[in-house]
Amino acid sequence: MTERLELDIAVFPGDGIGIEVTDSGLEVLAAAERLTGGFRCKYQTLPAGAFCYRDTGEALPKASVAYADKADAILLGACGWPDIRYPDGTEIRPQVELRFIFDLYAGLRPIRHYAGIPPTLVNPHGHPIDFVIIRESTEGLFASRGSAPNPEVATETLVITRRTTERLMRFAYGLARQRKGQGHPGRLTCVDKSNIFSSMAFMRGIYDEVGQDFDDVERAYLYVDAAALNLVRQPWMFDVMVMENMFGDILSDLAAGLIGGMGMAPSADIGDSHAVFQPSHGTAPDIAGKGIANPIAMILSGAMMCRYLADCKSTASLNDAADLIERGVARFLETGNRLPADQGGHTGTEQITEGIIAAMETVAPPMRD
Repeated sequence: MTERLELDIAVFPGDGIGIEVTDSGLEVLAAAERLTGGFRCKYQTLPAGAFCYRDTGEALPKASVAYADKADAILLGACGWPDIRYPDGTEIRPQVELRFIFDLYAGLRPIRHYAGIPPTLVNPHGHPIDFVIIRESTEGLFASRGSAPNPEVATETLVITRRTTERLMRFAYGLARQRKGQGHPGRLTCVDKSNIFSSMAFMRGIYDEVGQDFDDVERAYLYVDAAALNLVRQPWMFDVMVMENMFGDILSDLAAGLIGGMGMAPSADIGDSHAVFQPSHGTAPDIAGKGIANPIAMILSGAMMCRYLADCKSTASLNDAADLIERGVARFLETGNRLPADQGGHTGTEQITEGIIAAMETVAPPMRD
């Protein structure tokens, strides 16, 4: 038997439904490991989040960061709680801190509509919604977080650097090229406001410079307001979109609404040597502990983690695991009669998890030697 690749995964369950969906994600990952073989994951649960801050005074303990720094990947549930905040009134957001600590400049937000999920838009032509938003995650308007206003005025500084933007654009073009090889259009759309802001014109210029090395990728341009309009009018026109941090924060939530909401929206924040995978949703205090949280965004984030590790470790069985998880989700949802609560159904967290694993078992290919 071929020796299995050993992987070390740092797990931050966080707060509220973060804990519940993390349990589901780990169950599905364990099933994918069992059904595909070729790798073995060790999961280390680490403290972080709002309740950690309340109890210890640290939202992201140094020991947790040190362990995550050495891990092969980081899996994160959701962190934060409305009534637990820093002294300046801002929310507890270790997921944002991790982006800056590990220089996770590329925020991936895949947007894919699964059959069985009630459609948000009228789509008379039946075009599939399947595109990716890439959000720069360490600069833009987020770069000045924590600045203190004076009594008369508050300002935020938008930061765009050549070093980060070049890496971001190479990542984005590389993904568009990869998707083209998978049958997608291979089109990269730069979303900005370069008609108004010189920082955005600077960003667009770097987009064009880097694009010269990717002449097989089609280039497109949209101002952010037009992009918002077209996401609602015809989202199927997009393949890969790249944009500044705040624009990505807003448009990725809008895009999630097109496919059923945040419970269907996985995400990743990726840097040169670290990566965090997490659902796009928050901790949902109103439903925490009720067993009705939709775990699919976390489960699909686990599939994204497998693809990332497959590239890092050159291990085909990890891509098999990602494919299997995605097929299991699709098979589970396609009947349309076992919908999560956030989709108008009555299927609980545990039943969704068990159903996806059962679906994976029916579609699993033979193990690789």
